[in-house]
Amino acid sequence: MKKAYIKHVAYYLPERIVTNEDIVKLFSEKAVEKISENVGIQQRHLTAPGETASDLAVKAANNLFEESGIDRESIDFVVLCTQCADYFMPSTACVLQNRLGLRKDIGAFDIDLGCSGYVYGLAIAKGLIMGGLATNVLLLTADNVTRYLHPQDKGNHMLFGDAATATVISTEGSAEIMDFVLGTDGSGANNLIVKSGASRMPERQDDLTFDKNGSPVSSDHMYMNGAQIFVFTQRIVPKLVKDVLAKNNLNQEDINLFVFHQANRFMLDFLRKKLGVPEDRFCIYLENVGNTASNTIPISLVEAKKENRVNGKVMLCGFGVGYSWAGVVLNVE
Repeated sequence: MKKAYIKHVAYYLPERIVTNEDIVKLFSEKAVEKISENVGIQQRHLTAPGETASDLAVKAANNLFEESGIDRESIDFVVLCTQCADYFMPSTACVLQNRLGLRKDIGAFDIDLGCSGYVYGLAIAKGLIMGGLATNVLLLTADNVTRYLHPQDKGNHMLFGDAATATVISTEGSAEIMDFVLGTDGSGANNLIVKSGASRMPERQDDLTFDKNGSPVSSDHMYMNGAQIFVFTQRIVPKLVKDVLAKNNLNQEDINLFVFHQANRFMLDFLRKKLGVPEDRFCIYLENVGNTASNTIPISLVEAKKENRVNGKVMLCGFGVGYSWAGVVLNVE
């Protein structure tokens, strides 16, 4: 029976680093310290003016080819997960095929997902391989969501960073991709959203107000209802973990490492304790990169592998904007 494997993962971070000390210059030190305690982030990487998510994706992919020795001529499908596409049309994946010098007889398309996007991308890549449509899929994640933030949005400026990752999914490799659980609840869409700019609301609204905490609320910038996102997460993630274990005929004790979307340290600590997962079997990698949206899981995998923590059964869980969630188990040799 045909199987699909992760063959190699690489990532790229923009050169510009913004530390908490830099953010103090914009907001009060007391406010920054309070938020920093909860999110567990000391610095984040941001794109330079004019630098796009696809620019980051090119560098992540080139890092992958250089590190792994994988021949770019072997790539026969490109899937880009981003919420920061270069254009409304064409698909940014098509542009990346050309920029990366890939063959022309390949497939390429974008998927518009955030926090769950990497796991969804793995599901699509596995489907392409199992269906005989591809042998080597290049899955790219790239986001510079910080461009959507209002200048006075101190909470989200503390939280988010920009990044890109590249993964080759193949018919051979060291990490077999097992069975998935996927979920969607669009009733929560308004709790993490950029409303204006696309077809539903094409014109700028210039409707800026401030909530009771002094945080900006605007249709023209990213809005996140943190309280509702937290309620959603604590409701859905324990069930997601349970369902993924059942789908793969495993017990929680069988999982050597849990790699969740790196939303913030407070949320991750809460979920770990609620699930009863020991710290040594739970991955947190936030301090120097921040919440990088679709990129957090693959970045965490790379860093955990450096510490020899990626072995046996590894569970990946993404959850957030949409609402959308996805989980899978990797069987790592």
